[in-house]
Amino acid sequence: MKEFLDILRNDHADFDQGKLDDRLKSIDPMKLFTKWYQEAFEKQCVSPNSMTISTVGKDLMPSSRIVYMKELMEEGLIFYTNYESKKGEDLKVNPQISALFYWDELSRQIRVQGVVEKAPEFMSDDYFESRPRPSKLGAWASRQSNVIEDRATLDEAYKEVEKRFEGQEVPRPPFWGGYLIKPIYIEFWQGRPSRLHDRICFEKDDVESTEWKVTRRNP
Repeated sequence: MKEFLDILRNDHADFDQGKLDDRLKSIDPMKLFTKWYQEAFEKQCVSPNSMTISTVGKDLMPSSRIVYMKELMEEGLIFYTNYESKKGEDLKVNPQISALFYWDELSRQIRVQGVVEKAPEFMSDDYFESRPRPSKLGAWASRQSNVIEDRATLDEAYKEVEKRFEGQEVPRPPFWGGYLIKPIYIEFWQGRPSRLHDRICFEKDDVESTEWKVTRRNP
């Protein structure tokens, strides 16, 4: 254990992948977001659309998990999930959310804070239709976040769903769909040497505002 702790303490990786010029302050943050995402994709970063989202429910305890961003648009970011999951229950009580992207290959991260609303049903329908059939069946079989007795129970639920929809299209469950994250804060972080990282932050008063206040912050 001591050797492992020593490794952690002595891991002093430096960063020298790029910098954030102050001229970026004049760019629309969603356009910069799109540019960074495209660069992460072209760099073949591992799962570039994976993001850690954090929610807080009625117990006031923060809860985090990794999901996939499936849409990036001017209004915000969209991910899909079970509305009856822990995250879904949290968002019913408190629609505020944070999301974090980290691309190690580029020494970059993007932090997002905002408010969610359910995505339009046609978008959820379109995305669900694009999923592989086993994933569609899995959405019906899993009562996400609910306690189950064992793995066999889940496997049996999947088999029952297979029989139910045998020979027909699998519709989107009413308890499954998308959330749109509407940002009010977006921070672009670029790792720099000597831990003097670049942080350019875009912030607005509420989701309806079109005016972003832009600041550079200490690392």
